Amino acid sequence: MKEKIKLAFGGLTKQYYFRQLFFGLAMGLIFLLGGWGKQSLSSIILILVSVPLYPYSRFVYESIVGFIMGQNIIFTNAVLFFILKIMTMFMCFFLAVFIAPIGLFYLYFHMKGLENTIKEEVSSVHDLKDEVVK
Repeated sequence: MKEKIKLAFGGLTKQYYFRQLFFGLAMGLIFLLGGWGKQSLSSIILILVSVPLYPYSRFVYESIVGFIMGQNIIFTNAVLFFILKIMTMFMCFFLAVFIAPIGLFYLYFHMKGLENTIKEEVSSVHDLKDEVVK
């Protein structure tokens, strides 16, 4: 079980994870401090759960947008782009509990496939080494 968790949660690069975690923490603090102590226990729990899941939620969103957009470049108003970016960040933050599991499942199977490929490559290298030694 520990290996499965490591495969799923370890699938993002550290740079990507910590960058997104920074934004998740910032949004969490905005909502925790913005309520001036009026948050219910359930909203505090949602925020605390959403912070570590936000990077995986954002990963899913960016993967889908990247798939749809491809390598296309769109020229648009920077203010409009910034507003849409903030909106999608908050959407990913508050829906992280629902979106992040999709990313974790994908990362688990992707990393599991890479792990199997590496094992096969190492095995074939050892087989070639044994043939050369003979």
